[in-house]
Amino acid sequence: MESNRQMKFRMLVLVLVSFFTKAYASGIFPKAQRVAWSSFNFKSMLTWSPKPTNYSYTVEFLELGQDRQRTPHCIKSMETECDLTAELTNLKASYNADILSEPMRGVSSDLVEFPHVTSEIFSPYFDTGIGRPEFKIEVNKDERKTTLLVTDVPTALFNDLNERLNIRDVFGDDLHYKVIYRKAKSTGKKEMISKSSTIELTDLDQGVSYCFNIQVYIPTRALDKQHGELSHIQCSPEDGTSFFEEYGIGVIAGAILIIILAITTIIIVIVMCYRRRKQQKNTGKEGLPLNGV
Repeated sequence: MESNRQMKFRMLVLVLVSFFTKAYASGIFPKAQRVAWSSFNFKSMLTWSPKPTNYSYTVEFLELGQDRQRTPHCIKSMETECDLTAELTNLKASYNADILSEPMRGVSSDLVEFPHVTSEIFSPYFDTGIGRPEFKIEVNKDERKTTLLVTDVPTALFNDLNERLNIRDVFGDDLHYKVIYRKAKSTGKKEMISKSSTIELTDLDQGVSYCFNIQVYIPTRALDKQHGELSHIQCSPEDGTSFFEEYGIGVIAGAILIIILAITTIIIVIVMCYRRRKQQKNTGKEGLPLNGV
């Protein structure tokens, strides 16, 4: 029988072999770094680094509490991103993902477990960023009501009929719009919240131009993720605009200069014509014979 010293020696050798094997494997297949979720309008990407050379990456993802899955275009890939938009079908669920460093396609390995890194928890419904909405301004003829017609932002999601969904289709009653508005010639701002994409404002002064910004507001989210991007600013027309405000000082000054030049030209022409006619009369008189006395 082996002595205790020999058994300890064998165990030490096995431990060292295991350690250096893992270290060697880790050196050949470096772990992914800077793993992060990136999601905008429900287009959800998993990204990482560095770019692989003599190895590849495989992404495994799971809905918490469910089985781990893979998507074909992210198995033994040489890329450093994986589009999981179509795979994260339960939008309100929480997901995480493992990025495995593996041999390239066609290359075998004796390793049972490959180096991997686990991502943070991600939920499309609660974490995706929302883009800026577009809108139109309509002012009633009596100028007592201004209506903002908002176009719900399209998403990267599709239904079973392959029709693109917008954020209203996804968020339903959770979707609100925040309107930030002010008089065009003022810096004071007001805000209002609307659940509808058709926003009516009745507290505006008649004949005054107002400027508007709109952004998506999801109150059921965490505070730092409740707001989408601000829209481009738009202003309503102003009926009571003065002549100078309508055309601007530069245009008016140019018009005045043209009028002055035209009048000056006319005066010069009239003066020259008058002098020429007078000169012709004088020349005619000098050529007549003198009358006898």
